[in-house]
Amino acid sequence: MKPFTFGRAQTVPEALSLIGPGGAFLAGGTNLVDHLRLGIRQVDTLVDIRRLDLTRITATEGGGLRIGALVRNSDLAAHPLIRQRYLFVAEALLSGASGQIRNMATTGGNLLQRTRCVYFQDLTTPCNKREPGSGCAAQDGFGRYNAVLGTSEACVAVHPSDLCVPLAAVDAEVLVEGPSGPRRIPFAEFHRLPGDHPQLDTTLRPAELIVAVELPPLPLAQHSAYRKVRERASYAFALVSVAAALRVESGQVADVRIALGGAAHRPWRAAVAEAALLGQPATADAFTAAITAELAPARTGPHNAYKLPLIRNTVVAVLEELRDGTTARRRAEQGGEG
Repeated sequence: MKPFTFGRAQTVPEALSLIGPGGAFLAGGTNLVDHLRLGIRQVDTLVDIRRLDLTRITATEGGGLRIGALVRNSDLAAHPLIRQRYLFVAEALLSGASGQIRNMATTGGNLLQRTRCVYFQDLTTPCNKREPGSGCAAQDGFGRYNAVLGTSEACVAVHPSDLCVPLAAVDAEVLVEGPSGPRRIPFAEFHRLPGDHPQLDTTLRPAELIVAVELPPLPLAQHSAYRKVRERASYAFALVSVAAALRVESGQVADVRIALGGAAHRPWRAAVAEAALLGQPATADAFTAAITAELAPARTGPHNAYKLPLIRNTVVAVLEELRDGTTARRRAEQGGEG
């Protein structure tokens, strides 16, 4: 491991003063420390921010929620306002990692998770995300987990976070502080598609620090669900995942939100499917047609073509469950809350 300087900040201004070029902030460390040990990431400075006052969850005017960047995943999943207003956020958090990791991982760190592409993790193979310009071994290699939407010739990796999928569906905002002052980043603009610069996962500027995430008021999210399809029952990343919320009036779709995980380099808001469904009969045929239109530009290889029917079937199943009001029963059968 490359030697680096270490600092511990008590306040946000102090953290910003300690970070420099080639530096990184340390919070839960569940992803960053692994990458330092593996040699995927090297830093000149590591700034411990765990003592910053960013651990609160507070209601905002109008029914929204502000989540401090250092709120632990387990605390966020258990918070009464999250479970009352944004149930699919709690479901996504509880489907991720293990209890031990959720007790360490933070909200801000969750947004900055890097891909689990096997070639990104393997320093003996070329990877444009790890070493720009070196190539992408995943294009012609083991491609079972590759993205199907928004890919480029430079990268086919997927974003790994569960939490970020419902955050994309609710139009969250990311609040940051940096050398140029505070700013808000709409969630849709926070994560990047790979393009020619897959080494850049987000639109954060150098030395900027995430201080909070804000969820806008969204009554629709009280009728929401998150479903994760994975290769084993726990402690596995999503092959695909779906966060959805639905309101049906007189048999027609009055409002809907859909976001996909495991499909692209960033959490994928299914805007095409949402637009196609508004005002349409809330039927399986309409759900299928809408998500099929969303997936029309998808590109697959010999190993990941299964993702298209898997996404389609999962979206339809989640929307049917929300339409029929059977989500609570399914949760109860799985030992969760209604």
